[in-house]
Amino acid sequence: MLSKNNVLVILVLSVVYPLVSRYINKSSLGELLVTDDIKNEYDYVIVGGGSAGSVIAARLAEDANNRVLLLEAGNHFDIDQNIHVPAKAFNFVPTDFAWQFKSETEDGRFQGLKEKKTIMNKGKVLGGSSSINACTYARGSSFDFNKWVTKYGCEGWGYADLLPYFKKAEDVKIPDLKASEYHGSGGPIAVSDSYQTRVWRHFLDAGKEMGYYETDYNGASQTGFSRVQMTVRNGVRSSTGLEYLGKQGKKSNLDVSINTFVTKIKIEKNVANGVYFIKHGRKRYVKARRDVILSAGAINSPQLLLLSGVGPRKHLEDLDIPLIKDLPVGQRLDDHVSVILNAKINQSIGLVPENFRGLWPRIQYALFGSGVYTAITEATSFMHFDKSKVDKKCPDIQFLLSSIFIGNNDILNYNDSIAAELIDHYKDAYAVSVMIILLHPKSTGTVRLQSTDPFDSPILDTNILNDRRDVADLLAGIRMFEEFISTQAMQELGADLSINKASFCAQHEFRSDDFWRCMIRHIAISFYHSTSTCKMGKKDDMTSVVDPDLRVKGMKNLRICDASVFPEVTSGNTNAPVIAVAEKFADMLKSELRQE
Repeated sequence: MLSKNNVLVILVLSVVYPLVSRYINKSSLGELLVTDDIKNEYDYVIVGGGSAGSVIAARLAEDANNRVLLLEAGNHFDIDQNIHVPAKAFNFVPTDFAWQFKSETEDGRFQGLKEKKTIMNKGKVLGGSSSINACTYARGSSFDFNKWVTKYGCEGWGYADLLPYFKKAEDVKIPDLKASEYHGSGGPIAVSDSYQTRVWRHFLDAGKEMGYYETDYNGASQTGFSRVQMTVRNGVRSSTGLEYLGKQGKKSNLDVSINTFVTKIKIEKNVANGVYFIKHGRKRYVKARRDVILSAGAINSPQLLLLSGVGPRKHLEDLDIPLIKDLPVGQRLDDHVSVILNAKINQSIGLVPENFRGLWPRIQYALFGSGVYTAITEATSFMHFDKSKVDKKCPDIQFLLSSIFIGNNDILNYNDSIAAELIDHYKDAYAVSVMIILLHPKSTGTVRLQSTDPFDSPILDTNILNDRRDVADLLAGIRMFEEFISTQAMQELGADLSINKASFCAQHEFRSDDFWRCMIRHIAISFYHSTSTCKMGKKDDMTSVVDPDLRVKGMKNLRICDASVFPEVTSGNTNAPVIAVAEKFADMLKSELRQE
């Protein structure tokens, strides 16, 4: 018969062994994947191992005849095990796992932010932003991609063209969606239901009172309320680095080099021959026999083009960079703009801070991949200002809803006085929060070089809210949130907006139009969904940088595939469409090889 001590030992081992083995096994994936042995030349050299680059590298390496090099400026995805924990996502915004990008100070905007700048971070790690984002799986509206064809002349990039690639990348784990014609099974990226508290049902019931019904926002119609679909597999973040590269293991025809900073593309007679990079403090060069592929993201890809002499003539002349090709690189920067608001509730049924304390939540996550450590947001909605436009055009507003007070100032970047007033007083409050996201701002920005030093961050002028219509539209989104909070479903929780009664806008009546406009000017932020800086367009479109084959116009052997090629920002979080675009592009490259 077992003694009490033996029983205790067995219980401890039952917890510790799965936890340790789980992390040891995962750790080996990143460590065994990378190499310092870089050859002199490859068929394809891919710059950036993020959401797109990891996909392209893995797919090209499926053909044993391809020699592929993937260069990533950050580290591998197992260097910190918390990367894999969904609830830890926001911890990585202020770290070396993210590029520390910030906007310029802009008149009349970001008034309540530190230095009057909004954070514009991107992932700097294998898997890129898919390794540090909030795991929200949102494809966008079918109208987004059809507009790529009808408005921008990008033949082959409509919704019907991309749907097979959304499905190819997906391994849906939501029982109700497994039979859906819009979802795929067996792909690398797991799509699971979000963690839910008892507040979740109130969110959906409130949506119904507003006239919106529960929907699969990645299905036939995006409009409505839904549980968030998450890129999570058994509690573990399903990033492109882990799923496309790590789980496939080291391949003999694919070299993955981390902590490798690309400084310039070598271009001769409009042909990209390779790239210069710095690794271990040494400057090196690698040749690409077929293509150099930029997948460094919507900020780094245009920066590298500009440093290499591809961009607007006047801007490059001002920096004494020899012009190779005059193209509108960085001339359009799209992003979503958001205001994050909280509302107090009178019940402790949400993701209250104490739910994360103690040993049990950690045990639950380690043993079962479940519990609060899998949680970020619980519900989302996509809505139209004019409901007669439902299923006729893209939605205007997205809500991301959580049953916890959002007060992580590493994301918000509020200055000290505003953080003290809007965050510090309420950190342990029972609350619900909303990220009110304007999906299609009229204002667009630019990316320019600060200097010829590749280590200097580029100049990011967002021009957020420069168009007054964007302020009006964001105000309309706030009014939608007021309607949401006033529903019977939310009033049953005692939902109260007075938590937002900010003194810095006290010259205006609380909740008046002028009050909310004041709040928008102070606390609206970029939402980390930068796109379109190397936008795709038909060959005679003078505003585009790449053609529908993702070739840089007028250049040979130079391609771009990441969010920078989107003609405009999509309706929702951008990670899923980046992955689908990368899947399609990899197939295009394989088809080119077959036709030779």
